[in-house]
Amino acid sequence: MSDVVFGTHPVLELLRLRQRSVIRVVLAEGRGGAVVERIAAAARDAGVTVQRQPEKALDRIAEGGAHQGVVAFVAAAHYADAAEVLERVRSGPAPALLVVLDGVQDPRNLGAVIRTAAAAGAGGLFLPERGAAGLTAAAVKVSEGAAERLPVCRVGNIVQFIKLLKENEIWVVGLEPGAPKPWTGFDLTMPVAVVLGGEEGLRRLARETCDEVVSIPLAAGVESLNLSVAAGVILFEAVRQRRAAGAPG
Repeated sequence: MSDVVFGTHPVLELLRLRQRSVIRVVLAEGRGGAVVERIAAAARDAGVTVQRQPEKALDRIAEGGAHQGVVAFVAAAHYADAAEVLERVRSGPAPALLVVLDGVQDPRNLGAVIRTAAAAGAGGLFLPERGAAGLTAAAVKVSEGAAERLPVCRVGNIVQFIKLLKENEIWVVGLEPGAPKPWTGFDLTMPVAVVLGGEEGLRRLARETCDEVVSIPLAAGVESLNLSVAAGVILFEAVRQRRAAGAPG
């Protein structure tokens, strides 16, 4: 089976990192520019077939997505092994920084959180196997190539996985509007996993299983933040605290 990845940056990252097999690249006729030429050159260097087709053909392949004149057919999305990622971050020089998503339905939200987590230097992102968005073409596109960099894992049950994190001496912090403790009130220099709820927020069992639940205070009349923005606020607070403490990584 194959997937479709579209957009200049996601396709260029695919070709550059070579973590997934690229079957062929399709460029829109009449499209040029430095980035498109870089993609064509990278594909040729990797031995990947490059084709030119009418723009309308790419519109059909990308199902109306913003392909920017570039589409790649690639091997099906690869999910990293959760146990291997846990072992790697536990044995690494820097304290673990992980992201757990509890039922995010919108692939665009998933892609945006992947991009944010990768930018903050997170060691992995974990999704439930069922009832949540996966690494679709839309998620990969929004991630702007970060889906090829950040290990993304699927786990059977989020609550059981949270318990496993705690058994591995990783603190688990949920983020939810209205929680009494602010996001700056937790020591994020420790090995930590941040749990973010889906569009409806954290589910009860996930919330109750966390070690701590924090919130980002908002101005009156504002109910919530975009998921990736909220992820960025707490993840880069972890970055700030760790840099202030002189932590490695």
